Amino acid sequence: MKLKRFLFLIVGCVCLGIGCVGIVLPILPTVPFFLVTAFCFANSSQKLHDWFLSTKLYKKHLQSYVEKRGMTLKTKISIIATVTLLMAFGFFMMARKGIWIPCIILAVVWVCHLIYFIFGVKTVKNEGKSMRCPACESKTAIKTGQIQR
Repeated sequence: MKLKRFLFLIVGCVCLGIGCVGIVLPILPTVPFFLVTAFCFANSSQKLHDWFLSTKLYKKHLQSYVEKRGMTLKTKISIIATVTLLMAFGFFMMARKGIWIPCIILAVVWVCHLIYFIFGVKTVKNEGKSMRCPACESKTAIKTGQIQR
């Protein structure tokens, strides 16, 4: 049992690191790695999980997505703008050197990114902020006996 918790801890820390790098690099997605981090920390250490839920990273990138299965308009615009600026810089640098195949690939990835965030991710209103995690609440309810398995 301790080995399982230790493995979840290691995977959670690795995903947290990759997710933090993904904030800066448009190639790496941030949200999936932070979701895995929340899951792994919930299964390894309640203290780490509570810490992660209280961080600005979670609140900015994941809280609205986890609670309502969508993102606020501000978060979506922030992600789209950051990725667009970074990809435009890469596109410009490659086009300046005459490297066109990677430019086309980068443009296709950018269009797919836009389509996903505009049409694939639901936009939710920013109603009040709470520190809830539905997966954690069900685990806590099972532990305290409020829900029978």
